[in-house]
Amino acid sequence: MAPTQEEELKLRLYNGDLTLLGPAERFLKVVVEIPFVYKRLEALLFMSSLHEESSPLKDAFVTLEVACTKLKNSRLFLKLLEAVLKTGNRMNVGTYRGGAQAIKLDTLLKLSDVKGTDGKTTLLTFVVQEISRSEGIKAAQTKHQESSEYYRKIGLEVVSQLSNELHDVKRSAMIDGDHITSTVVRLGNMLSKTKDLINDELSSTEEAKEFYVALNGFLEHADTEIKWMFDEEKRIMSLVKSTGDYFHGNSAKDEGLRLFVIVRDFLKLLDNVCTEIRKTDEINRKKKSVPSGKIEALSREKSQQHSWLNIRDKLFPALKEQKMDYSSSDDDDDMSP
Repeated sequence: MAPTQEEELKLRLYNGDLTLLGPAERFLKVVVEIPFVYKRLEALLFMSSLHEESSPLKDAFVTLEVACTKLKNSRLFLKLLEAVLKTGNRMNVGTYRGGAQAIKLDTLLKLSDVKGTDGKTTLLTFVVQEISRSEGIKAAQTKHQESSEYYRKIGLEVVSQLSNELHDVKRSAMIDGDHITSTVVRLGNMLSKTKDLINDELSSTEEAKEFYVALNGFLEHADTEIKWMFDEEKRIMSLVKSTGDYFHGNSAKDEGLRLFVIVRDFLKLLDNVCTEIRKTDEINRKKKSVPSGKIEALSREKSQQHSWLNIRDKLFPALKEQKMDYSSSDDDDDMSP
């Protein structure tokens, strides 16, 4: 809170008894006699705050880079996208939407809005059930053929781990990209102002020699640090943009860090669906009575193997006549229960 020019002039011209001034006026009387005092205070503030302001930026850069890498390399996330694309194309067969080659990530958030004929089971639940089955077969690694319920139970645990796998993506969703850019620009402006102070004003002021030496040493470090932040901010934001292009295509507009917000919200939906499926499966297991006799046991096993397929066909009739293969092109050949 610097005094106005009029107040500063009055303080400089005052030659009376200093004890007659208040504490604030006596302090300012001394301060205004220091050459370029307020610019020097700004420089000191810059010196003291650079580390505090740059440290969170560096952490954000690391988090964003890891998030981009994990998102593009997540086999399970890519498999989910592929499953959603396959399902959408099969449900829209015969229409202009039936031959889609890619999907927008926003579509993931709408899967819970599409419900089956029972009005309860969502398309996301359907996709998770199908993915769980194929993932269960892959994870079981057993030579013996098991029931669909067995594979889906194992696979569901695999699918539910996606949220943990993409932890850095969820962290990135909380980062403010505009704040990062504005902070880097502001630090750059503070660096320029401090350079102007030391080159244009302090260099010719003998009584500020010690301050000049100390500030000059700091600027050598700050110049390197802030130049790196400008380059890193540009590199990371370009990486985020290329990650968005990886999923949406090169024609997609730059939406900044919204990509991570979408994935975070989808992971919340996915966690909820996995929890609901577990609860439903547990209720169904408790309802089933223990079979007596070999014939009943065989009948029950056969019924288990086909129960989800039958329910699936009733819930989403558009998929009934089509073979649903949710193993991705990268998966090994799966055995079919």
